Amino acid sequence: MTIREWPDGERPREKLMARGAGALSDGELLAIFLGSGRRGMDAVQLGRALLTQHKGIKGLLENPAARTDVGPVAWCRLQAGLELGRRYLESELVQGQSLEDPAHCARYLKSQLYRYPYEVFACLFLDNRHRVLGFEELFRGSIANAEVHPREVVRRCLSHNPAAVIFALNHPSVVAEPSSSDRVIAQRLKEALALIDVRVLDHFVIGDGAPTSMALRGWV
Repeated sequence: MTIREWPDGERPREKLMARGAGALSDGELLAIFLGSGRRGMDAVQLGRALLTQHKGIKGLLENPAARTDVGPVAWCRLQAGLELGRRYLESELVQGQSLEDPAHCARYLKSQLYRYPYEVFACLFLDNRHRVLGFEELFRGSIANAEVHPREVVRRCLSHNPAAVIFALNHPSVVAEPSSSDRVIAQRLKEALALIDVRVLDHFVIGDGAPTSMALRGWV
């Protein structure tokens, strides 16, 4: 049976239109991008097979070899969809906008850093009304470490002249749990920036699952 022969409420596109994208499984969402299946396999079955082969969405979208398995047209659709998602989140944190939703801030930071296969340390610069002055990726490292230099962070703060900052660090392919070194550098940065009257509002660790807020842990 092809997807066209499925009941209307079960076809991925019709299901999305009626119930929203959140009602679709990963395989069904992927089927929409694929557009069609292959011999003996409909688009949903193909989507599920690709997810199994590449160990989930992250593996599928980040593995360059998956381009051949998915096909060039569907691959371009997927990459365009990813970029649209990132730009959508970024549009709500444009320069001059007040940052009022910590959860949205965490989602935005994850969208910017989660895709990297190595550690990246970044910073959101905010004014005294928590309006966004800028976002910068300050340091890049290996899969397990990014060396953070407080002196350079202070220099970038002097350039943006913020009243407050929010830091973010990704942990590639692992849970978003701050390490002891993460907590040490968070404290060092807080002390260094206090000397120039810049407050550290939060320090997020990005990894699998939801970002971890050091502020909620009482570590900032």
